[in-house]
Amino acid sequence: MRRFLPDKVTCSSALAGLLLACSFPVPDYSYLAWFGLIPLVMVMQSRPFKSGFVAGLVFFAVALYWVNIVMTTYGHLPLAVSFLLYLLLAGYLALFWGTATWAACRLKELRNYSYLLTLPVLWVALEFLREFLLTGFPWATLGYSQHAWIPMIQSADLFGVYGLSYLLILCNVVLGVSLLALRHKPLQLIPVKAFIATALLLLLNYGYGQWCLQQDLDARPETLNMALIQGNIPQDLKWRPDNQIHTVKTYRDLSLRAERSEAMDLIVWPEAAMPFYFQDGGPLAESVAALPVETSSSLLFGSPAYHRGPGGLRYLNSAFLLSPSAQLLGRSDKIHLVPFGEYVPLGSYLPFVNKLVAGIGDYSPGEINPLPIHGHQMGVLICYEVIFPELAREYVRQGSDLLINITNDAWFGKSSAPWQHLAMARFRAIENRVWLARAANTGISAFIAPSGRIIKQTGLFETALLTGEVGLGARPGLYSHMGDVVPGAFLVISLLWLIQTRRRFL
Repeated sequence: MRRFLPDKVTCSSALAGLLLACSFPVPDYSYLAWFGLIPLVMVMQSRPFKSGFVAGLVFFAVALYWVNIVMTTYGHLPLAVSFLLYLLLAGYLALFWGTATWAACRLKELRNYSYLLTLPVLWVALEFLREFLLTGFPWATLGYSQHAWIPMIQSADLFGVYGLSYLLILCNVVLGVSLLALRHKPLQLIPVKAFIATALLLLLNYGYGQWCLQQDLDARPETLNMALIQGNIPQDLKWRPDNQIHTVKTYRDLSLRAERSEAMDLIVWPEAAMPFYFQDGGPLAESVAALPVETSSSLLFGSPAYHRGPGGLRYLNSAFLLSPSAQLLGRSDKIHLVPFGEYVPLGSYLPFVNKLVAGIGDYSPGEINPLPIHGHQMGVLICYEVIFPELAREYVRQGSDLLINITNDAWFGKSSAPWQHLAMARFRAIENRVWLARAANTGISAFIAPSGRIIKQTGLFETALLTGEVGLGARPGLYSHMGDVVPGAFLVISLLWLIQTRRRFL
């Protein structure tokens, strides 16, 4: 019977994964991320790959449980199929954790490189690889666990979210290695210098954050009055033709209420707020176009679009911008699409695989296209795009003075996913020192300042109107200029380290 029970390595690794998952929203016990991986560090030498894989499997299974809501409720997959796909996703992501612990142990064994040197570098390198490998899925990058600790996350304007990940792993490794030394009682093996260096880095990071917060980061000479409209349209009703009139009326009524409270420069509706082709015209489109004239405000709203070209018909997930005179000022198309949500990878070879998103055909990716607003430009990040640091950075590099995130988080249900999504959006504001306004269909809509502070926010699954003032202008820091050079360098270093052990592969 004993052989069927999980061994010490499995239990310790699973505990580490669970503690790390609890550091994310929800329950958002962010302090756990500073020591939650200690059980993994203490056992990984026994089973290098298995320990990291088990920890990663538990972590992603807990952090991404909401994937089952998407697949069963809206993808209409049988529960058994959904659960299998969910485990496959968690297993794929766990490979990155397993690879990190395996590589660190291999380098320790063959090159006598300390975990203190290798594991933080390998971990960040693999988190960075996860951002773009197989189209990328950088959800639950470790640094995001600290989203609410405002002074500590200000360094995101230097090194992005990966700088926080590095500090978190370094802290866990220092504590884990120290406990191993205490257990075996060769006290001279306690990494005192590493302890001091880590404490110094943490103090410098915190001190930098406090200094930043004294610089009045959020003030801008030019501002916009904005209204974010949260229509709270149920996902199962969103694409029904008989609900379109009600949807348009809901958004119009909330927008008119905003205009009556104070003059608005810009009204923002969420992703796919208008579930029809606005570009085709008709009574519904005319009703939408009349609103800017009635409110004397610009209107940004999500709607599907299409383009006929030499290659045929291309469908797009888009945001349209109308001027106060109802003139179309521009359209921004979603660039980074959701695999199996908005398109099927290798769809011509997988004709039996359907998208989970209702309506229309496969979407096609767009291009970076900042939209004009009051003599400035704004970058529109549609839903999932806000989790990709490079995309927000590129919008700012191309002149955007404001970031807008329109999203439809109704897919996630009443889960932790909308809170996780919001946490990631906060880092885009800090990295680029720019205001970010977020309009979500069912929540959470918010105004996020360049310091990462959430100035105002709505609740989840409520019909709401959020008004506020945002500043125009980005103040690019080191990260805006150099991007992900540090995690990219870590990836190169990791490969060079492994090449040093190549003879043992042969």
